[in-house]
Amino acid sequence: MKRFALIGAAGYIAPRHMKAIKETGNELVAACDTNDSVGIIDSYFPDASFFTEFERFDRFIDKWHREHDKRIAYVAIASPNYLHDAHIRFALKNGADAICEKPLVLNPHNIDQLKIIEKETGKKVYNILQLRLHPGIMALKEKVTRELKTNPNKIYDIDLTYLTSRGKWYFTSWKGDESKSGGIASNIGVHFFDMLTWIFGDVKKNIVTLKHADTNAGTFQLKHANVRWFLSVNYDYIPQEIKAAGQRTYRSITVDGEEIEFSGGFTDLHTSSYAHILSGGGFGLDEAYNSIETVSTIRSLQPTGLKNEYHPFCKKVLT
Repeated sequence: MKRFALIGAAGYIAPRHMKAIKETGNELVAACDTNDSVGIIDSYFPDASFFTEFERFDRFIDKWHREHDKRIAYVAIASPNYLHDAHIRFALKNGADAICEKPLVLNPHNIDQLKIIEKETGKKVYNILQLRLHPGIMALKEKVTRELKTNPNKIYDIDLTYLTSRGKWYFTSWKGDESKSGGIASNIGVHFFDMLTWIFGDVKKNIVTLKHADTNAGTFQLKHANVRWFLSVNYDYIPQEIKAAGQRTYRSITVDGEEIEFSGGFTDLHTSSYAHILSGGGFGLDEAYNSIETVSTIRSLQPTGLKNEYHPFCKKVLT
């Protein structure tokens, strides 16, 4: 059994981390969040210590191994995106491995610095890149790998569409502040971009078609694919048939016109990610680099508008 601490216990994704710790047979010793709406902890670890002040949490972590002679092995990080870098450093410097939500950090130079701290401390940083463990996505990678062995010059045509509606609260929270979340592409798109580059190769060309507070869209030229992508938190852009079914999320990936089925199975992927890490696997800093570089570049690019290739949903926004 390993002992865990959790930073960001009141966030949307925190219960999945608690569940993953529990289901892999481990213990949550302490949790921290500036918000005290964390009653969900009782469903998993009612004896865990909880702190709303990071300084007291820091002291607890430091004292724990002195009083118990047992270090906390992992710090799970589900805090706002802009704090991930600092909280990873905290974990490593306290003798723990870090398991961090996506996006790992906001810019690739942060990863370069974390590599130095890994070497100094001998500890490891793991990123939750859950789509790499999704059965449907793993099957797609196996299929593409086989096809590229037969035809190494093949270029696939891909459309990625992800709409996950958010209310007015979103833009009042840190998620609506690009300096804290990294913007739409970082906040809701980074794991999809990781999945695409994992399967189809590195980004050779990155073009942004539109960049609004609630919507980003663009195109990638990957080593083995041309990608049109559209990401939004605006309910208005959800297809009518999805709205009619009472749903507020639309997720679609087509490869050469064929829909890739991966709509289910998302709620268990954190447990799969933890099991993967605890068994000696996991995705580290090098695996996270491409997607972080991609979204960082998107933030710096000027949108082109409806020129050349673009995702068809862009017409919902720009016309």
